[in-house]
Amino acid sequence: QVQLVESGGGLVQAGGSLRLSCTPSGGTFSRYAMGWFRQPPGKEREFVAVITWGAGRTSYADSVKGRFTISRDNAKNTVYLQMNSLKPEDTAVYYCAAAPSGSYYLSDLTYRYWGQGTQVTVSS
Repeated sequence: QVQLVESGGGLVQAGGSLRLSCTPSGGTFSRYAMGWFRQPPGKEREFVAVITWGAGRTSYADSVKGRFTISRDNAKNTVYLQMNSLKPEDTAVYYCAAAPSGSYYLSDLTYRYWGQGTQVTVSS
């Protein structure tokens, strides 16, 4: 059973940057697309970004386009989310997830494996 482990969350001032990392424990995420979701306080979980296996195509939520970058290092078995120009509305628990290739990546129902989440808090 693959488990995903996120790291890199924390408290940052508005305009600052953080980089989240996600690695699988007990397996590999080869052949899986990797996504990041977030759940702001009192709100539902929402899609942030996804990167496919192989070609490494990316897709982003409009709210983070131009500020966040998702990448993966298959040799290190790690996925990253570089977050720049952070805003207070980016405050959320961020989750890493893995979906079988060819899935509908914008829906969290597609994702088979999830991490425990890491808190990101952006102060104004």
